Amino acid sequence: MEKLTSDFFDRDTVTVARELLGKHLVRVWGGVPLTVRITETEAYVGRSDKACHAYGYKRTKRTETLFAPPGTAYIYFIYGMYHCLNFVTEAEGEPAAVLIRAGEPVSQADADAISVKRFGCTVHEMSAYQRKNFLNGPGKLCKGLSLTTEQNGLSLSGDELYLLDSGERPETIHTGRRIGIDYAEEAADFPWRFYL
Repeated sequence: MEKLTSDFFDRDTVTVARELLGKHLVRVWGGVPLTVRITETEAYVGRSDKACHAYGYKRTKRTETLFAPPGTAYIYFIYGMYHCLNFVTEAEGEPAAVLIRAGEPVSQADADAISVKRFGCTVHEMSAYQRKNFLNGPGKLCKGLSLTTEQNGLSLSGDELYLLDSGERPETIHTGRRIGIDYAEEAADFPWRFYL
């Protein structure tokens, strides 16, 4: 499988959000690659999207990474308990990114290693509730992959966090409103959430 380059991310954010579905996200932790298949994304575009942290080109210490080159990891902390992984898109200086909302391990070994990080047990030992809620949210995904704000600003062309093109082209992609952004006025209705 080929590693995605910055050219993949240097495009329209909504297009990138759709095309990330089925791609493999690799997090190398302790020398071991943990791989998940991306199953849900959301697009955020600062120039026109009131749900984006950098709406109207607002630059703060938190949002500075959104202005980085395409193919940069933007990881932020919310509600005092969750980390969220995003990939910066479009040209440098244009604040836009794709939030990775959910994924699924690509192998049993990946599933076991990730479940130990999430729940302290292997997949076989997980409860039905834990299996149902394994990586189906951005905070859960980050916890399972040991991603925190320490990885904020990482280039996705490096060896610690990167994406691979699995060759999968999903036949059916669902769209909907993004989650948890009711404050964003008209932007709350943008159909910029994509999932398998």
